[in-house]
Amino acid sequence: MTTTVPAPVTGTAEGSALEAVFLDMDGTLVDTEGFWWDAEVEVFAALGHRLQESWRDVVVGGPMSRSAGFLIEATGADITVPELTVLLNDRFEARISRGVPLMPGAARLLGELAEHAVPTALVSASHRRIIDRVLQSLGPRNFALTVAGDEVGRTKPHPEPYLFAAAGLGADPTRCAVIEDTATGVAAAEAAGCRVVAVPSVAPIEAASGRVVVDSLEQVDLAFLRTLITRMN
Repeated sequence: MTTTVPAPVTGTAEGSALEAVFLDMDGTLVDTEGFWWDAEVEVFAALGHRLQESWRDVVVGGPMSRSAGFLIEATGADITVPELTVLLNDRFEARISRGVPLMPGAARLLGELAEHAVPTALVSASHRRIIDRVLQSLGPRNFALTVAGDEVGRTKPHPEPYLFAAAGLGADPTRCAVIEDTATGVAAAEAAGCRVVAVPSVAPIEAASGRVVVDSLEQVDLAFLRTLITRMN
């Protein structure tokens, strides 16, 4: 495991009740959810199968093992989950090798969190090899901790990735804000006890108790995240 766990923190600058911010990667910070679907379509086309567009909502945001398993079962492709995982990661990595487009507001938000010394973690269901590649565009300096889907026992929608991140930063999950773009990620964050900002990318997400839904990261700043924690604790 290459995840770096820094020394515990006791809080953020200016005495805010917000102790840490956790951000999903694909579809939240970088505009890559479409890249994953394109990779899946291309890999299965090479295997002689055509994916139905309706399956896109099923696999979006999910762990690789779940998405791969679903697509194998749906198509009847003669391939194992480990074999398909390698093909998908290879195809996706080739697609992002020329750079990754950031979502609107992502660079500004990461810069603001860094400026105010807010402990920040990247928490993704993507594998470490993919995260390390995307970090070249996001800037590894913006994160005190990164958690990959293949570095935890159970990935999203299980809460383990977010509980691991909170423990790594010495933060109380109920005083952590999570920004996610899929229902799978939202479920993981809420199960961990975190407050959630949902920025839907492919499929809609409804507002709920402890959860705020916005259209874009351009609507999210540090003041907004602090208010989210304050009013819900």
